[in-house]
Amino acid sequence: MNRVIKDSRDKTCDSDVTLDLNTAETMMDVSENDTKLMKPPSDFMPELQTESTQVSHRFRCPGPGGFRCTSTGLVFVMAQEAELFYRIVQWDEGLLNLAGKMAAGPLFEIQCPDDAVCQLHLPHCETKDALLSEGLLSVARCTDDGMSILEPLEITATHVIVKVLHLSRFGIVRPLKALRRFWNNLNPTSGQVLLFLRKPNPKTQKKNLNVLLFPSNIPLEEVRRKQTNSGYIPAPSKCELIEEQSYTVHCPTACIVQPEKAKFDRDVGPNYHSTFEIRLPTDTEQVTIAVRDETDTDVWKHDADLTATWTENVQEAKNLASVRTDFIDSVSEPLLHKLLDKLLECKVVTQDELEDAGTQKTRADKARVVINTVLRKGPKACAALIAALCEEDQCLSTKLKLMCIAHFSSILRNIILHTPVNKESVSPLSGLVYLDFEVMRV
Repeated sequence: MNRVIKDSRDKTCDSDVTLDLNTAETMMDVSENDTKLMKPPSDFMPELQTESTQVSHRFRCPGPGGFRCTSTGLVFVMAQEAELFYRIVQWDEGLLNLAGKMAAGPLFEIQCPDDAVCQLHLPHCETKDALLSEGLLSVARCTDDGMSILEPLEITATHVIVKVLHLSRFGIVRPLKALRRFWNNLNPTSGQVLLFLRKPNPKTQKKNLNVLLFPSNIPLEEVRRKQTNSGYIPAPSKCELIEEQSYTVHCPTACIVQPEKAKFDRDVGPNYHSTFEIRLPTDTEQVTIAVRDETDTDVWKHDADLTATWTENVQEAKNLASVRTDFIDSVSEPLLHKLLDKLLECKVVTQDELEDAGTQKTRADKARVVINTVLRKGPKACAALIAALCEEDQCLSTKLKLMCIAHFSSILRNIILHTPVNKESVSPLSGLVYLDFEVMRV
């Protein structure tokens, strides 16, 4: 049977880490009682590595101090320079039940040299009123030997803070529903509403817009990777939701919304299923969507623009991700500058991001920053980079087998207009595609 240990604050455990008192910079960044950073953590964008639908994060911390991951919300307080590798893994429900706990956020598997990380801040999704309940949140540390429960050093408005000695798997937990009779279950949760547009069905002339309700501490990138054949539609996502309360979605232009209502549960994965499906006519360009509670009050509302060619962009994003390493190895520094200028012009990257790429010491590091930034921003950003690459260096885009849909359409139209119909002929695009010209003729 798996071992479950209830750790106390007095025992020698992960909460008893000792900092190197000879590291002056560390002492400048962390207060004397080691519970608060003396200055705000520095934001960083991790390098994302995707294998199937599993997302891994990598980042080299340059030295002591606090560093916040913009993808997951995790904050690492470092005692020294070190490389972090972390990812979200699945909770063991059996261990949770034995401990009388349930997951209150993702379970992070973290790898880093011992003694490099002295403190970990895990993002929670509790609102101010819920945090008044003492003992509501704690942190589970999971190893191959079982699970131990760590009492937090502090719970802030956004994070649960624990000290660490040996890294493994960490996640926020709360008491099982049956044990929460002393807490107010009607306190709202900090939530998020995410929209994903699926590829239109040519037979029904309909397209599906999926609406997902999640706690706010579920990383967008994790959800996006599970929404295959769908494109994420950026929208203000913050709202407050009450667990086990029923919600409905209203959309005046919808053909149908299903289910009619659904209860909000604090889903922490790993599948991230849709909560609602809105079926719309294929030619719908803009919709108003509202999420309402049991009193018919809007808790979230947004006018969504559906004109982006998401199905095309999603494929381009997958293509770009598949050649990430080749792009880093092949792109020249002058070409990188041209690509960055174009991405800045179409507002895919910010001035700060452009300057960040410029401060990298090597060409490969600059290329790595550029493609990681674009991949993190989703399908539309990927489509913009591919379009810029096709325009600036067609030889490299062909070598990487990257072709912007719009650029491809232009070439295809020119070929079709000047090529006799012959179904058995080899594609004039050097074997890239084989087409039925009678179908594609315009």
